[in-house]
Amino acid sequence: MPHPSDRSDATLPRHPFDDDKLREECGVFGVLGVTDAANFVALGLHALQHRGQEAGGIVSHDPETGFNSARRFGYVRDNFTSASLMETLPGSLAIGHVRYSTTGSKGQTAMRDVQPFFGEFSMGGAAIAHNGNITNAMALRRELIDRGSIFQSSSDSECIIHLMARSLQRDIPERMEDALRRVEGAFSVVAMTRTKLIGVRDPLGVRPLVLGRVGTEAKPGWVLSSETCALDIIGAEFIREIAPGEMVVITDAGVESHFPFRPQRPRFCIFEHVYFSRPDSIQGGRSVYETRRQIGVELAREAPVEADLVCPVPDSGTPAAIGYSQESGIPYAMGIVRNQYMGRTFIEPTEQIRNMGVRLKLNVNRALIRGKRVILVDDSVVRGTTSRKIKEMILDAGAKEVHFRIASPPTAWPCFYGVDTPQREKLLAATMSEEEMREHLQVDSLRFISLDGLYRAVGEANGRDPAQPQYCDACFSGDYPVEPSDMVEQGFRLKAAE
Repeated sequence: MPHPSDRSDATLPRHPFDDDKLREECGVFGVLGVTDAANFVALGLHALQHRGQEAGGIVSHDPETGFNSARRFGYVRDNFTSASLMETLPGSLAIGHVRYSTTGSKGQTAMRDVQPFFGEFSMGGAAIAHNGNITNAMALRRELIDRGSIFQSSSDSECIIHLMARSLQRDIPERMEDALRRVEGAFSVVAMTRTKLIGVRDPLGVRPLVLGRVGTEAKPGWVLSSETCALDIIGAEFIREIAPGEMVVITDAGVESHFPFRPQRPRFCIFEHVYFSRPDSIQGGRSVYETRRQIGVELAREAPVEADLVCPVPDSGTPAAIGYSQESGIPYAMGIVRNQYMGRTFIEPTEQIRNMGVRLKLNVNRALIRGKRVILVDDSVVRGTTSRKIKEMILDAGAKEVHFRIASPPTAWPCFYGVDTPQREKLLAATMSEEEMREHLQVDSLRFISLDGLYRAVGEANGRDPAQPQYCDACFSGDYPVEPSDMVEQGFRLKAAE
């Protein structure tokens, strides 16, 4: 009989507030050298829940019972807090994954697509969890099927398992190196064998991966995580980031580092700073919160306007709104309050409830807003549907003027490196100028931070160097550091071809 959670929340209607945001990619977490490692992984995945909310999975290894796995749809808190379930995942080594589908069966997530994936090789079993997106997965899949591989999922990540199976290398880490040399795109991988915890980052370092240590120096346990905030929840010490192009192989004896790929200039995803990462994480040696606050400072310098209040669109707009207020001298206020008990999805039983839309998740502080000129600070504008609804709520509450300030440049290009974005023609900034967007949203003013301003906020004093950008900013610039070959094959036109 199926577990009660063995259905996809993706089959339910999405709340309209969430439908106008870029989808988080995935989160990965692994632990070696602690008793009941799966419990640590469950806590780490809970801290990474913002990176993927459709499904999660954990694989552990115990010398007596071998590899054990559990995969469930829905939130970590609803699935991996049961003592009876966690008892089925014994051992001192475990990895886990939280997922939002960027490839595979979008909107109809199948259990077979939920990671970690497991493979049995001649030298033993291995499990793998992947954050990112393989841009040549379709070509690899065709090649592997032609050579006899039988795929069990629609996920691009399964290509790695099949490539490992066909490698002639002598052990699993070497087979993983061999496989990942065939892969294009973005990948942060956490994997495990019976005795090893393995972490790998692609040569550009597009997606994050960090190393932590838990326990004592005399008997340390080791942790790999997408973000530092997940180290905090288990009391682990942050050691360092896994470098772009680095593979670490961790055993009870310690950490070995390898660099199996051709060195390239790193291009970390700049949108991790804007939206994806939790504000209490550290990325690239920088506080994500402080970077977002500095984005607000740059916005205030680039796009000043006379107003009475600066209000964030919660929660991701909050640090930038604080920075805007501090730099402009305009008071900061919580003009919009978020219902924290609203899930990512919402079952809409009646037309009346459905028409309430964004109000189910956000509510305006009417006494504060009435008669005021309001600056709303949000992290991004994708389709613009939510921005219009929020503007209407503010005006209905009696605001005198509504000014939008956006803490990222216009999102005009889709991401192919692990973020689910709409087709390009559905991105508002792909078809409209800033002034046309302002008219479409029917607000008094609309300004986005410039790409140079965003680079200044993340520490590049001279802004963006077009010849050598320090980050992947393809969703804003159309400058893809790795050609999305599968999408080009399907007819996607790169900026240079337009």
